[in-house]
Amino acid sequence: MSKAHYKFLSILFLCTIIITLTNCENEPSLEESQIDTSTPILNELDIWLRQNFVNPYNIDIQYKWDINDTDVDRFLHPPFERNVKPLAEVLKSVWIEPYNQLGGENFIKTIAPREFVLAGGFNFNPGGNTITLGLAEQGARIVLFNIDFLSYNNILYEEDTANDFDVQFSIIGPISTIHHEYGHILNQIEPYDPNFDIVNPADYTSSWADRSNEQARELGYISAYASSQPSEDFVEMIAYMLTRSNEKWNSLVNGITSEQAREFIRTKERLVVEYYQEKFNIDFYQLQQLTHQAILEI
Repeated sequence: MSKAHYKFLSILFLCTIIITLTNCENEPSLEESQIDTSTPILNELDIWLRQNFVNPYNIDIQYKWDINDTDVDRFLHPPFERNVKPLAEVLKSVWIEPYNQLGGENFIKTIAPREFVLAGGFNFNPGGNTITLGLAEQGARIVLFNIDFLSYNNILYEEDTANDFDVQFSIIGPISTIHHEYGHILNQIEPYDPNFDIVNPADYTSSWADRSNEQARELGYISAYASSQPSEDFVEMIAYMLTRSNEKWNSLVNGITSEQAREFIRTKERLVVEYYQEKFNIDFYQLQQLTHQAILEI
């Protein structure tokens, strides 16, 4: 390489460095990040929720949220903070602990929604004659409504009163919802026996809200909502059995006038019990006993 050529390359390299440095100096400085990276301030309730749900089970209990976290077409609001821990304690005693006791200490850690969202008010459906007690979203999130209006001393079942309004305030409502929605999550992991769908398919209807629970039971469905479709029928069976003692459950079924309807429901009961035993090695009647005892101790 000639000296002239070498000198030319050196000058070119030096100019490149100068231009690069100049461009860097002219670039605007990075602005402050729009993402909140600060450590959240935890109150006593937040710490308790972390210790009892987040750390052991990776379950987040959301009680602070804005309107975009729920259905914007419904009049919903976050619950009062004082109502959060009592419900969370119920979640732990009537759902987590019974399943872990029979399914193993990692059962809920392995199969569970990763988030509960709590709403303070009622979630009225279009038309106003029914309300939604809870929702399960793709197995990852359960939303519970009506938290601010619950009575923990009110262990009232729908079959024990003619006033449906009173039932909305019973703690049995959210407990039933939890078992109902968790049943859907279990079904996503392990599908139930398709023979369940053909026990009595003729009377499933989208107009289930026009039926009373008593009318539905005389057709072989444990509740009006159970008569909406087979998948809801299956988890309603779970919810009804896990919120009642075996004695109360049998009394409810035996009180149905139609012999055929009783047979339908007993067949569904057998399929639910077999599902838990075969898919998860859980004795359903033992689970029923544990959940009912937990309800009595609320």
